[in-house]
Amino acid sequence: MLHDALVYYAHDELWEKFVEGSDIYLNTITEKLKDVLSSVLPITIIVLLLSFTVTPLETPLLIRFLIGALLIIIGLVIFLTGVDICITPLGNLLGSRLAKTNKLWIIVIAGIILGFFISIAEPGLLVLANQVDTVTAGQISSTSILVVVSVGLAVLLSMGLVRIVYGIPLNKVLTFFYLIIFGLALFSSSEFLAIAFDASGATTGVLSVPFILALSAGVSLANKNTEEAETNSFGLVAIASAGAIMSVLLLSVFTKSGEFTSTLEVDASQSTTIADAFFQLIPGIIKESFLSFLPLLIIFIVLQKAFFKLDKKSYTKILKGFVYSFVGLLFFLLGVNGGFMEVGSVIGYELANVGNVYYVIGIGFIVGVVTILAEPAVYVLTHQIEDVTSGYVKRSSVLIALSIGVGIAVSLSVIRILNPNLQLWHYLLPGYIIAIVMSYFAPKLFVGIAFDAGGVATGPMTATFILAFIQGIAEATEGASVLVDGFGMISMVALAPIITLQILGLIFKVKSKKGGIDDGGKLHG
Repeated sequence: MLHDALVYYAHDELWEKFVEGSDIYLNTITEKLKDVLSSVLPITIIVLLLSFTVTPLETPLLIRFLIGALLIIIGLVIFLTGVDICITPLGNLLGSRLAKTNKLWIIVIAGIILGFFISIAEPGLLVLANQVDTVTAGQISSTSILVVVSVGLAVLLSMGLVRIVYGIPLNKVLTFFYLIIFGLALFSSSEFLAIAFDASGATTGVLSVPFILALSAGVSLANKNTEEAETNSFGLVAIASAGAIMSVLLLSVFTKSGEFTSTLEVDASQSTTIADAFFQLIPGIIKESFLSFLPLLIIFIVLQKAFFKLDKKSYTKILKGFVYSFVGLLFFLLGVNGGFMEVGSVIGYELANVGNVYYVIGIGFIVGVVTILAEPAVYVLTHQIEDVTSGYVKRSSVLIALSIGVGIAVSLSVIRILNPNLQLWHYLLPGYIIAIVMSYFAPKLFVGIAFDAGGVATGPMTATFILAFIQGIAEATEGASVLVDGFGMISMVALAPIITLQILGLIFKVKSKKGGIDDGGKLHG
């Protein structure tokens, strides 16, 4: 169970068990390789099938895609290994130390600082910010998106930690924040609305989610009521992601920007050589990756000197984890920008030009289903739900519900592009109203897991290939805007698990009236 593992690492006396064992690297890398292969290969197979059937790709572009996929696999394996070695344990250490201070102002300040720098380094947000920069031809810079989103996440992360300390009900906190969000949305432009909700999903990815969960688990240990602590430890990801939405909407309200020019060059014929396509990216990506991790590394070194006082072996291991994460992020971004995302755009563009809307919608559904089934974190989530409900909620049921929900979310995003009368708020407003209302009736533990699951669903493949796929469709569709219609899909994918898992919680609550699920999500009898 994920939560038990996080609590396990939060105990100082168990820290040595984590750092012992010469084979930890090999075991971790092998496990991550299996997870990453299951995530990247399904998309790769779909692209190859489409390339040989409906949307033929030029050979140089296809080769670049395959090289990009290989680099993504290598990058994610190394990156996730680094996250396991340094980011998750660091989150637990910080959480447990913060809980021991018993000083609210320290928790708030620490939450703001840590939230900002962990968000800045999130690969999914880096990809989204670069896409916004590209599509708007620099009118909305990648730096402004990174900074604004990270500030918003940081502020609400600190508020989420305060919620854990005081045990404030999650549904009431989320109701308050989403009322503010939808109030801001009334004064926001349609361009910023799509980017804002996408940012919430992109910023809670493979780096920030493990860190936030670990931080949450560490702080929740201050609560001596074990059951209440477990319930309160979920939901911090959801609160933090709400901060990302608020900050972008506030940027829209206060900048009062005019019309943006959206551009997306989709060209299946490639003049750039395969080698040049990758090598010309290396200097910029090295700089971007280095600057992403440098602040977090400095924070760790300072805290080690001041508070942690880890032994040399433990300290060295976390430093190695930072190196792994840096190298992994470098390979990942190189693969994404060297050809992987470009193929997603080309396939979406070519499919839209085929003229058969059912092809586009159907393939969108398939891509959504395959992506969520392939996300490694989804398997952790499904096992977790099965454990906390003592087997009443089968992981197979959760997987089926999640895959259908995300498949429908991607299909609805495609339909929104093809139908100019549909806007993003037509989906998100009723969707979040339903989700918030359900949070007052679903078991409390399910509410926290469901809202956190939005971050789980929006993994590396969603923020890269599917985002590019949707933007390619928008570029090819008459009357559609890449900036307005090409974004918003990530937010739809993030919303699907929130509703799906709460529905499951309600179903099994009803089914378990005899010795079933209580308000905390626990089973008794």
